[in-house]
Amino acid sequence: MTAEGVTVWYNPRCSKCRGAEELLAAHGVPASRLLYLDNPPSAAEISRVLGLLGAASPRELMRTGEPLYAELGLADAPAAELIEAMTRHPQLIERPVVIWSDRAVVARPPELLLGLLDGEPGPAAG
Repeated sequence: MTAEGVTVWYNPRCSKCRGAEELLAAHGVPASRLLYLDNPPSAAEISRVLGLLGAASPRELMRTGEPLYAELGLADAPAAELIEAMTRHPQLIERPVVIWSDRAVVARPPELLLGLLDGEPGPAAG
């Protein structure tokens, strides 16, 4: 499998992001970083990635334990509002997200991305 197009939604302060990057490197897979806190993905890109994850709800891509999630009152919010919240407040996005071709995984723990490396669909969140 070619490594072309591997992207990691990355936060350099996150040990899970660093672990995912190290795991990819150990398997000889170069990946580009999207520093999503500095350059938040658009609503369309978040929706696309949710589809790649096979996520039933945008919450599968969210850090629901973040205080901001509660502050914004997102517990009962509809999907469109959740996606908009992630574009405006990227700290709500779970990390790391590893996107490879037409598949993606929330690599938490990083070992969850091994399914991508093996060509198997991975779980949306872990």
